[in-house]
Amino acid sequence: MASELDIFGRSPAISSRRKKRKQMAFEKRVFLYALGVSAFPLGVCELMLWLGSFSSQTQWTLTFFLVLAWLIGAAMLRTQVIRPLQTLSNMVAALREEDFSFRARRASRNDALGELVLEINSLSDTLQGQRLGSMEAVALLKKVLMEIDVAVFTFDPQQRLRIVNRAGEQLMAMTQERMVGRAAHELRPLDTLLNQSGGRTLRMKFPGREGRWAIQQTSFRERGVPHQLLLISDLSRALREEERQAWQRLIRVLGHELNNSLAPIKSIAGTLRSLAGRPHPPADWNQDVQRGLEVIESRADALSRFMQAYTKLARLPAPTFSKVQIGDLVRHASGVEARLPVEVIAGEEIMLDGDPDQLEQLLINVVRNAVDASLDPSIRTPGSVQIGWDVDGQLVEVFVRDQGPGLLNSNNLFVPFFTTKSGGSGIGLVLSRQIAEAHGGTLTLENRKDIRGCQATLRLPLDSHASLNGN
Repeated sequence: MASELDIFGRSPAISSRRKKRKQMAFEKRVFLYALGVSAFPLGVCELMLWLGSFSSQTQWTLTFFLVLAWLIGAAMLRTQVIRPLQTLSNMVAALREEDFSFRARRASRNDALGELVLEINSLSDTLQGQRLGSMEAVALLKKVLMEIDVAVFTFDPQQRLRIVNRAGEQLMAMTQERMVGRAAHELRPLDTLLNQSGGRTLRMKFPGREGRWAIQQTSFRERGVPHQLLLISDLSRALREEERQAWQRLIRVLGHELNNSLAPIKSIAGTLRSLAGRPHPPADWNQDVQRGLEVIESRADALSRFMQAYTKLARLPAPTFSKVQIGDLVRHASGVEARLPVEVIAGEEIMLDGDPDQLEQLLINVVRNAVDASLDPSIRTPGSVQIGWDVDGQLVEVFVRDQGPGLLNSNNLFVPFFTTKSGGSGIGLVLSRQIAEAHGGTLTLENRKDIRGCQATLRLPLDSHASLNGN
């Protein structure tokens, strides 16, 4: 705690023990001090004057001028002391009023008062720079606040609206002038959102728009007074854009796969029709027809497998939850692959809620991809594959590491039917991620940082029911 001193450096505890008396003005005390200090020389001069052999008229005349000089000198000394203090008082008052343009001149560091003046000038420069920076930051904040597409509302302790940006005006279909100052219950449905803390995702209808929204409500302090901040962001546009991009990628892959099957079928069918229409077909035309029909059959089978994979992807059933031992799932998935030994790095034995069949299929898909990568023809020596798990709080992390060539382009990893493997369907990772998300978890793939290869990480909550209900 800071101690206090009066203007003369005395402690209030010491001063309070003294007898209370009426405070005398500082200017008057300075004047009296000046008179008192110069009273002794004046008395000596008067004594010498009246004891000397001077006429009475001379004595009274000199006495008058000596007393007058004594008073004028004291007044001038008072002015010399008070004027700098008045200047400093004006400067401090200007600082209190946030006017940082005042500066004291002719100050020197050769005396204490000059150092004080220079320090106040330096303080004015510092505060002026800080104020300029603060004004620029506030201007930038206001600009950002008005331009972002997130609706921002701030309410005071009485739940009256104080700040709203342009997105908030559009959301409420009301101008800022009409909204600011109104109570939250007059701005429905903001009142219901204001009384629910935390973040959530809701589908709501506002006066200006209807859609799916991310709601975030928190509190902050302004000059020590608590306020509430409400942020509402539109998820519909982002979801629609994501959906549009997903459809574009899917249609591109579907078109590519269909063209791969239909183009040779069309070409061979045209050739066979031309061959059958000849009046004198060649001697080996039966063999040509046989080869053409085999190609048509092969492409038709590929197209049939493709459609079956699409049906499987679109009809993934909801998981049937039960208690699952994560270690058993990992060990079983590692034992399915016979092309390459899969090392198991065991973690803490723990149970979680999940569908054992779907989770096992997920791990088998990921392990199969890891083995395919480690046996890639571009690698001279086949790499190893590791699978293991670890518990982190309320999450269990299952990792699958390979020593393949790694990921060259991760943008299309989870695009349906996209594959770089010969004979691949392109739905393994997509199904795996769908299974992970159906359990409230995530599936990610990234290149390893220690050595060449890739690591797939499956994160699952120990209580999938609670995670899914929370979302």
